[in-house]
Amino acid sequence: MLLPSFKYVYVSAAAASLLMFMAGTACCWSSPEIPKLLNVTENPFGRAISPEEISWISSLLTLGAAFSPFLYGFLADSIGRKPSMLLVGVPFFLSYVMLATGTVIEIYYVARFLSGIGVGGVFTLVPMYIGEIAESRNRGLISCLTGAVCAIGLLFSVSLGPFKSIQFFNTVLAIPPLVFLIVFSLLAEESPIYLVKKKKCDKAEVALQNLGRTTEVIKKDIMEMQAEYENKEDDKVDIMEMLSSKALLKGIIASVGLLVFQQLSGINAIMFYSQTIFEAAGSTIPPHICTIILVGVQFVSSFIVPFVVDRFGRKLCLQVSALGMIASSGPLAIYLYIRTAGYNVEDFSWVPVLTLTTFIVFFNFGYGPLPWTVLSEMFSTKYRSLASAFVSTICWLVSFLVTKYFGLAVATFGLGNVFGFSAVCCLASVIFCWLCVVETKGKSLQEIQDILNR
Repeated sequence: MLLPSFKYVYVSAAAASLLMFMAGTACCWSSPEIPKLLNVTENPFGRAISPEEISWISSLLTLGAAFSPFLYGFLADSIGRKPSMLLVGVPFFLSYVMLATGTVIEIYYVARFLSGIGVGGVFTLVPMYIGEIAESRNRGLISCLTGAVCAIGLLFSVSLGPFKSIQFFNTVLAIPPLVFLIVFSLLAEESPIYLVKKKKCDKAEVALQNLGRTTEVIKKDIMEMQAEYENKEDDKVDIMEMLSSKALLKGIIASVGLLVFQQLSGINAIMFYSQTIFEAAGSTIPPHICTIILVGVQFVSSFIVPFVVDRFGRKLCLQVSALGMIASSGPLAIYLYIRTAGYNVEDFSWVPVLTLTTFIVFFNFGYGPLPWTVLSEMFSTKYRSLASAFVSTICWLVSFLVTKYFGLAVATFGLGNVFGFSAVCCLASVIFCWLCVVETKGKSLQEIQDILNR
């Protein structure tokens, strides 16, 4: 241990958050880069790319993310949380090297798929890791702070990308994975839950001590962890047992529902195509400036949730978040209907920027970070890796469909109808959250399992 144990849990979480930064840069990469790829003089292909190629470059990240959760879930249980997270940095590094040097579109396809594998690994492993190293009193705070770091990555992409060449931008993005490999290997602790699972209780006690736990808390935590692995058979996943587990099924329904509604809100389409959306909406502010404002607001607002989520609870924050997104996307849809109908909306050209920034604020208040927080809390240690991988895969497959066919949906139904549909999905999410999500604020992972088993 290179640092004193006081608040060492925050040091481990901060090191893990470097992965969230990389995920943020990857998710917002297409917004500043697509306009360049449409410009013959700025892209490396010698031609402007087609709308179909744009859709693939944007959406292949989410397809790669759907591919990776089971891989990283398996590795997390086989070699440990910490080594698995170190491996996540590799596809990020390779993807940016390929994007910086590639001269054919196929290289970009492969690179974006590799970025997606990294992103999928981040959102599979980081919530799991944070859920296992944090205490019940600070788990929500730490989870949301890692989400704020993701917003920093988004802001970095849209602030640097529009003003630098494709080659320079991607060369810069290849640096954080190397920094992460060094920092995380030196500063982060292995998950004590994984160590107990592998019957390394002495190492688990050391890890808990390094994470700042008192002697009394360490004894209590070790006993709770050991209770799940008293028999060797307990470590084997039985499909029939899984299907008959009330807690597991409730956890899957809650987690899948929250993450599907997160994607149906349209957030990834907004972030991937933000400059295109602002152009189509007729904003008088330059599209790249609108995007910087949008992501800047996301960055600032992401610091609100960590200080309210453990005070007001997950459910309330999620419901307020969804209602706020309805109040944002609804007026935007109406504005777009009026503009499409041929009416003069020049005096209201500020509406797209205002409504989308408001949308981002409310998204960050709940549906941005909290579905991943809930995912990290819903499952027992025995099923956590497999269940998290399954839920993450569903999430990214839905995200792939939304991102891949966003352009087609806009061309077929109009941008106003697309945002109207998002508002309806947000309304449905309020009802779902009320009926299917249990409050986990201030509860230990074992207490949450007891509630789900009722």
